[in-house]
Amino acid sequence: MDIIDKLIQTHTLTGQEFTELIGMYEDQEAAERLSAEALRIRKEIYGNKVFVRGLIEFTNYCKNDCLYCGIRRSNQNSSRYRLTKEEILECCDHGFELGYRTFVLQGGEDPWYTDDRMTDLVSTIKQRYPDCALTLSIGEKSFESYQRFKEAGADRYLLRHETASETLYRKLHPESMSLKNRIRCLYDLKELGYQTGAGFMVGAPFQTREDIAQDLLFLKELEPQMVGIGPFIPHHDTVFADRPAGSVKLTIFLLSVIRIMLPHVLLPATTALGTLDPIGREKGMKAGANVVMPNLSPVKNRKQYELYDNKICTGEEAAECRDCLSRRMETAGFQVVSDRGDFQAETP
Repeated sequence: MDIIDKLIQTHTLTGQEFTELIGMYEDQEAAERLSAEALRIRKEIYGNKVFVRGLIEFTNYCKNDCLYCGIRRSNQNSSRYRLTKEEILECCDHGFELGYRTFVLQGGEDPWYTDDRMTDLVSTIKQRYPDCALTLSIGEKSFESYQRFKEAGADRYLLRHETASETLYRKLHPESMSLKNRIRCLYDLKELGYQTGAGFMVGAPFQTREDIAQDLLFLKELEPQMVGIGPFIPHHDTVFADRPAGSVKLTIFLLSVIRIMLPHVLLPATTALGTLDPIGREKGMKAGANVVMPNLSPVKNRKQYELYDNKICTGEEAAECRDCLSRRMETAGFQVVSDRGDFQAETP
């Protein structure tokens, strides 16, 4: 049995086997075998549906200083903003009219948004839109904070682990942060019953194949309901400004691997993928992805939420963004749907 057959049959590999498999990403035959199986699994579980999440980037203030991130605390050139509660609700109103049934509140770790403010915001959105799912992506919090958000109505939580390698983590983050705490957060979220999302950067500075293998083993152990991976893209105001971007080809290869490992997972084709390749998101869909996250943020603020350079769709109105994506997905053979797009758990 070769390594791809083993992955298809057992849905996992050893760390050494994952490392070997990652080394095959430029082998067209290997990539095609994986994408064919990933697409088969995706269609069996989710059909041709593409789930849309309305992304609202509501603050670009962040107390953290991650070395790769454009909104890191020490970036004095970042033009900071916070959306008001009214502005956030307007984004939701507009999104609902456009057919979105999941809203994603994403922001830096902004201390101004206290637990009280966040629970008020969450409960207001859920009261206004009881049939919609609400996802938070606001970083590392205490168990108690996550519990309060859950009780207020939050359904899902996205927290990319970024890397499962302690060595690599230390090269990308300040001393004040720890991988141990990040992983604790992910297990807290699962314990509280959130549909939980993890994920990592592909092609981060100093990243090795062994590091990616560690990420895959961690995902298999965590078994999140969502996995977000995207290629690293440098930002001009960070220490990694001159580093090369991650590989689109490797990212797409890994999307297929993750779909086979975690058949029921909700798997986005990310904006970063579309930034590096004009048809990157379509390629992601054909490799097993089934989620896209168009931007609902006010156009005046989109360029300010600059995690990396040259991000796409910063000048488009939400309706343009949605219509464009719908047409592109249909051309690729998929159908954008207006429903919550919940994780389809495996039936016993």
